[in-house]
Amino acid sequence: MKFRVKRLSRKQQQRLLPRIHIQIRDGKFEIMGMGVWYSYWRDPYHLLLTIPWPGFLILICLSYVTINAVFAVAYLLGGDCIANARPGSFLDVFFFSVQTLASIGYGAMYPKTTYANIIVTIEAMIGLVGIAVMTGLAFARFSRPTARVMFSRVAVITPYDAKPTLMFRTANQRRNMILEAQMRVYLMRDEVTAEGQAMRRIYDLKLLRNQTPSFSLSWSVVHVIDEFSPLYGMTAELLIQTNSMLMISLSGIDETVAQVVHARHSYSAKEILWNNRFVDIFHETPDGHRYIDYNRFHDVLPLDEIE
Repeated sequence: MKFRVKRLSRKQQQRLLPRIHIQIRDGKFEIMGMGVWYSYWRDPYHLLLTIPWPGFLILICLSYVTINAVFAVAYLLGGDCIANARPGSFLDVFFFSVQTLASIGYGAMYPKTTYANIIVTIEAMIGLVGIAVMTGLAFARFSRPTARVMFSRVAVITPYDAKPTLMFRTANQRRNMILEAQMRVYLMRDEVTAEGQAMRRIYDLKLLRNQTPSFSLSWSVVHVIDEFSPLYGMTAELLIQTNSMLMISLSGIDETVAQVVHARHSYSAKEILWNNRFVDIFHETPDGHRYIDYNRFHDVLPLDEIE
């Protein structure tokens, strides 16, 4: 028995396998449309979680009005089936539908035929399910944990304990603690294999300290560039030529909501400054107290100016 393989047309292939556009902007790879809320139109749950709050409230209002309008038309099709409602009045049956859907029931209007009672039963069931769904969605949006973490605008490569070291800074913008905070740093760059195949590789960067029991103020992340580091032997020009990029991932438990929070950041090759160091943000008052000056959190100084 022979089987024929059906070939899809070009348009059908494009429908089944949508193209993902990637562009390089300021040295960073960007996936077009990623993170945009309206790109989830095929996944309603994610769409309702990512849509802005004004759009979410407008969508709820439109859905509520539409459902009541549909049931109002259904009541009108039943003729004079609602007691104390004006015959043929759309507004009367519309507001009766609102009372039914919300389980209000003022008692001024009520169904008086079997047809109307059937429609009321269907609407009551839809109302119960709709209220449960809307409540769940609103709770999911409110309870979604978020982290407010600030990263320095640039990373620097500077001597540290007489060794070239990659450094950047991060700070917790909330006045609480992120418990068991863990930091992950990855280097992404273009390479060509021995077979001549171009590919983009990801390397883990070993940090001097990749976790802390409590992250409350600031954290200077340090990676020593030794012979085991993927950055060993690299220069600023090579980082740009290979489209290198640092990917930062921070996770931990927010002590206020007791849920895991995440934060991410990236540095392009142009945002990695060589032979610079960060300005010290820790200061001491004349009476011996210490404070942090976040106004200079992003400031760096060239090493030749320090000397």
